[in-house]
Amino acid sequence: MSDEPRPLLTSAGTVDPDALLALHDEAAAKDDDSPVAVTFTLSHDLNKRLDRYLVDRIPFLSRTALQRLIEADAVLVNDRVAKASTKLRLGDVVHAMLPPPPSSEVPMEEIPLDILFEDEHLIVVNKQPGLIVHPARSHKSGTLINALAWHFHHRSSGTLSTVGADFARPGVVHRLDKMTSGVMVAAKTDTAHWRLGKQFETRTTQKRYLALVHGHMEPLADLIDLPLGKHPTIREKYAVRHDETGRPSQTVYRVLEEYAGYSLVELELRTGRTHQIRVHLSHRGYPIVGDDMYGGRHSVERDFGGDSDAKAMTRQALHAAYLGIRHPITDVPMSFTAPVWADFKRCVDLLRAHRFERRPELGGTVVTVAE
Repeated sequence: MSDEPRPLLTSAGTVDPDALLALHDEAAAKDDDSPVAVTFTLSHDLNKRLDRYLVDRIPFLSRTALQRLIEADAVLVNDRVAKASTKLRLGDVVHAMLPPPPSSEVPMEEIPLDILFEDEHLIVVNKQPGLIVHPARSHKSGTLINALAWHFHHRSSGTLSTVGADFARPGVVHRLDKMTSGVMVAAKTDTAHWRLGKQFETRTTQKRYLALVHGHMEPLADLIDLPLGKHPTIREKYAVRHDETGRPSQTVYRVLEEYAGYSLVELELRTGRTHQIRVHLSHRGYPIVGDDMYGGRHSVERDFGGDSDAKAMTRQALHAAYLGIRHPITDVPMSFTAPVWADFKRCVDLLRAHRFERRPELGGTVVTVAE
């Protein structure tokens, strides 16, 4: 066997994630946490933006991750700091300092799961608030994927699909924010994964959420049709963008119940942008309770009529309550309703008991909080 190091670049000129991971493993053994340098020289005039070029050359990093590397001055063009929008030409030399791809190994962890449905092709869960969906560089454990790995090994059968396994995201068809609870589906086979992914991509799924918001929404039902994109100055946030970065985003809302100062709202997603519901509601002036990133306040139980100054919720009051799909193998329509978690239910119970005003009779609603 040759002792020569594995080439970092493939014959196609892209970075080999396995070779990069091997370099980092070797560095870790030596207690060296340095990033790995990679250099590309343009052999012809592409007239392409730097970030788009790097997406083609470094397939295991997202465009957003690559843009962050550029912003951190970890990418140079002709030995000069560049911008994501820098246009590349014949002869340009791109030098990038790369982090390792995440390990594809997903350790098993015994974490309680509320399973709504499972067969040999897919599993549907009611994700608890505070649970991250998949491992990342800063969260190697304590995720839904870790919990599912344990569940399949000890209580069920099968595995998660291999799609996304190279990025420690096996089986992940769609995601919820860490603090958003509710119904999620994960794929157990590659065929199921691709077919489910196609349903989400073509928007043939049905998704309904429940949110507790500040104020009384007017009108009682409406379509919010506002383009969304990255916030211009705050990396973690998204915003309504009426420029070339804004992507079409549509949310239908229907008011289910009104209380003094608050409303319980059902939301129907027609698109699936990151933070879509949170940004749309905040932009209309009705932020979600507890969503301090987008203007919501952390109300205490006394605000809802209780007798305690304890926080009523320690997260945004947003719950994915309903998911409609077609079974990826049989094509049979399926729908799943996930009951709200105890913290959400406590808030609604207090408001119904002490701050209730009215329950509008609107058509088209699918979910609510059980009495």
